[in-house]
Amino acid sequence: MAVEAARPALEHLTVLYRGPLASCNYGCPYCPFAKRRESPDEHEADRAALERFVAWVEAQPFDVSVLFTPWGEALIWPRYQQAMARLGRLNHVRQVAIQTNLSGPLGWLADADRTRVGLWATYHPGEVSRARFLARTRELDALGARYSVGAVGVPAHLPDLQELRGELRAGTYLWVNAFHDGRPYTRAEREALTRIDPLFEVNTRRYRSRGLPCAAGETAISVDGDGVARRCHFIPAPLGNIYAQDVRDLLAPRPCTRATCHCHIGYVQLPQLDAPAVYGAGLLARVPEGPAWADPAAYLDRARQLGRAGATPR
Repeated sequence: MAVEAARPALEHLTVLYRGPLASCNYGCPYCPFAKRRESPDEHEADRAALERFVAWVEAQPFDVSVLFTPWGEALIWPRYQQAMARLGRLNHVRQVAIQTNLSGPLGWLADADRTRVGLWATYHPGEVSRARFLARTRELDALGARYSVGAVGVPAHLPDLQELRGELRAGTYLWVNAFHDGRPYTRAEREALTRIDPLFEVNTRRYRSRGLPCAAGETAISVDGDGVARRCHFIPAPLGNIYAQDVRDLLAPRPCTRATCHCHIGYVQLPQLDAPAVYGAGLLARVPEGPAWADPAAYLDRARQLGRAGATPR
């Protein structure tokens, strides 16, 4: 009689979920999903996929954290608000977070477990006034929500981002993603952006990753609306399907197959960077809550070392 191999022990799995939703209420010129509208049938397909995923999370015997990374803006739709609140009430869900432009209703947070729910809120100059965006963050503050605020470091937007930093609550982290347009930042721009975001330099680098350990595929995966699991959003090869297989059978330590990694949701999975030391429980919402946030010098040093060879800072 064949003996079934024991499944690897799993205490906690991070899942980046991206369903079929691919529309946004904003019109950012660089985004292919800007102002796209879905048909009722497409919305129903997304709703069904989301419901199936939430039910899957509910059934897992181990701890789970979820980051929703939609192609467009999801939090304007009640189904995503309800999914966030529902997941946040589960005892075995450690954290649930979502990337959002913060344009949707926020009242649902009043009934959510705000110690587990987090928002990754992106400010889009040109799509919303700074005053309007700041008003939304004040609503979050009044609700006691956990969130970070961020923007792309477009040099022309620097004065606006400086004003935003001055007007946000002092304890709110304002992250800045590097803007890639082929022109290097000037020294003055880099210094100004670092004053806004002390970790800005981390996002300007490409990290050597090929052949190196990565949590992606071992304790973190990305999942699409059909349940297809991949190591991360940046490695297309599927591992299997969470609805057809026990997800624990899909997980294993694997070296990265990409030459470099340069997106925040990717490189924070590199053990060499030790991003959890800075972000702690706020990792998925990009809220630095870890012990190293008070003095992130060691994190910056690791970023410089890992990003040195083959790195291409903007």
